[in-house]
Amino acid sequence: MDKAAGAEPPAKEQGLSPRKDPPCGVTLTLIEQYEKPVIEKGSPGTDGNKYGFEGGCVLKLEGVYHLFTSEMVDDQLYMKMRLAHWTSPDGLTWTRRDTMYESSGELTGNDPRAALWAPIPVFNEEEGRWNVFYVAYRAPVGPDSSHGRLWRAASKTKGRGGIGGPWEDIGIILEPGPESQPWEGVGGTVSIFAYPVGRRWMGFYGSSDQQTYWKIGLISAPRLAGPWKRVPDLNPVTLSRDQGTENPIVTRLKSGRYVAVFDTILNSPGKHYMADGNLIGYADSIDGLHWSIANQLKLDCEKLWAKDVRTPLGLVEEPNGTCTVFYTALAKQERYWNVGMLRVRLSEIEKP
Repeated sequence: MDKAAGAEPPAKEQGLSPRKDPPCGVTLTLIEQYEKPVIEKGSPGTDGNKYGFEGGCVLKLEGVYHLFTSEMVDDQLYMKMRLAHWTSPDGLTWTRRDTMYESSGELTGNDPRAALWAPIPVFNEEEGRWNVFYVAYRAPVGPDSSHGRLWRAASKTKGRGGIGGPWEDIGIILEPGPESQPWEGVGGTVSIFAYPVGRRWMGFYGSSDQQTYWKIGLISAPRLAGPWKRVPDLNPVTLSRDQGTENPIVTRLKSGRYVAVFDTILNSPGKHYMADGNLIGYADSIDGLHWSIANQLKLDCEKLWAKDVRTPLGLVEEPNGTCTVFYTALAKQERYWNVGMLRVRLSEIEKP
């Protein structure tokens, strides 16, 4: 098992400048919000999926969209899960390809993989095969809650065509422990997105108290396989300032600029968090290390099928100069989380 939790040397020892929190250097403008979901309850492939979808990532490979997502398949809600792979030629018509993993859903707290969430595919050039990072939780029992851990799996099929697996677990890359930072909560390490910066890899990871706040930080590694370590001097990364941030997904633009889209959560000190309802956060970085203050893309939920826009699944650049954003959201009429789609235009205020 490839375990690696720890702390990077101080940022100044890595040649990193202090945090500056500049204004966002990009603007997202809504072109079209599809008023119906692209995957909903009753769509082909949703048999046996009781509560729908949450989190994950969409990428486009040789003209085909690939969705890796968490399916909330049964009771206990948020515990009995499947990690699934879907594909689409146009973003509108989807086919369920396979199940990566299915969790036990056990509630005694004995299974560290009782719930599985947020699969993120990344191609590992060094290995020549796809990796998928995801989160595993044990059941929330007592004051210690669920203690999420970040896992890495790899496709047994070499090459970019191996994006469909089958998959083998390599091990835990980050977990709660002595190197956890003070801002990290009982949720443990609850999200991961890895992206290359020069000859290193950077990644966003999340943590929370699972009640009143959701925050993110940065980790770094010399190779995608690790070892992954926290970067304390840059953490937490407060993209939305006083608001919560969850599940950032990073895109590298042709200009070289990094852009992250994420779920904005309205933190409520002293009580349970409130859903934002209609906001998708976004921020940018010139170097992949220092991130701007976030802007918010506001959706019109009066016209939309969703009452709570939950988690964007990435920013897909299209040949016509627009970007596609897929997201998971709670339907207005029932307790089911569908997958929706937006078209946006991205404008860079200043080139890097």
